[in-house]
Amino acid sequence: MTHLWVRAEQRPNEERVGVTPDGVRALIQAGITVTVEHSSTRAIAIDGYGDAGALIAPENSWPDAPADAIIFGLKELPEDATALPHRHIMFGHAYKGQHSGRALLERFKAGNGTLYDLEYLVDPDGRRVAAFGYWAGYAGAAVSLKAWAAQQHGGICPPVSTYSGKEALLADLRADLGGATPPSAIVIGALGRVGAGAGDLCTAMGITPTKWDMAETASGGPFPEILAHDMFINCIFARPGTPVFVPASALNAPRQLSVIGDVACDPDSDYNPVPVYSEATTWEAPVTRVHDTPPMDVMAIDNLPSLLPVESSHDFAQQLLPSLLTLGDLNSGVWGRAATTFQTHMKEI
Repeated sequence: MTHLWVRAEQRPNEERVGVTPDGVRALIQAGITVTVEHSSTRAIAIDGYGDAGALIAPENSWPDAPADAIIFGLKELPEDATALPHRHIMFGHAYKGQHSGRALLERFKAGNGTLYDLEYLVDPDGRRVAAFGYWAGYAGAAVSLKAWAAQQHGGICPPVSTYSGKEALLADLRADLGGATPPSAIVIGALGRVGAGAGDLCTAMGITPTKWDMAETASGGPFPEILAHDMFINCIFARPGTPVFVPASALNAPRQLSVIGDVACDPDSDYNPVPVYSEATTWEAPVTRVHDTPPMDVMAIDNLPSLLPVESSHDFAQQLLPSLLTLGDLNSGVWGRAATTFQTHMKEI
């Protein structure tokens, strides 16, 4: 019998989850055993999972789960170099030249485990079956706007924390702006899910963003138009052939641009399209100031949807549930394709 083990997230400031109690109920009705770990941070209470029929396990007990259990989480595991013998569903961030990704794959090799990377669960046409992209874009544009507002008072973006919902977030942003004229903004990747979220946040705050996608960036650059906006929201994930949108030389060039919101957040990728910074930012320090006069702040938080954990969890879980219901057959469909992708990259280890 298929056994899905939903682990607690161990990353700080991560309150999301990939399946809801209603989803657990549907999985159990389909004959799948579900275990859900207690969590001190999860935005959805454990009681709902128990009421849905899930087995409840102690927090962070997944390393001792039965060997045939499929461990399901969202963000990265603790980087303790231990071997990984289980099958894991998670965002591995290991296939696009990320330097930390190789260490993760080495752990799977050592334990003979398998990674079903959520980013690579795709339909036959190569489209992702589930993504947090919309809420990443929405939250990323929001934190970028907070950074711009802080600059107007000679400061830098203060720490951010979870919001109960998007209306609370919008109210906070209005208070930050304090009636000031909103900045100009350009969103690249505007036709995708991430770009749609960023665009909707801008619209909600009275900003009419310039929207670019593949057609506008096909020339490969340079792109002086980006420097003519106050904010640039990058929603294009790094991959071979991605243009450089803001080169390091732009920091000392004439520019209006003072905030980059790198929602895609691939600073350690060889294909980083905004190579003016080298590390992701955090909730405690949401931006990195990469130039002082005039200022340039880069927002690159890599778990942005968790600022709105309830909305983003429900949205993602609804998208993913049809695939979870097919876990009984890991050799075909989305799971078979994900396994093939994993094995392809394991050949490099």
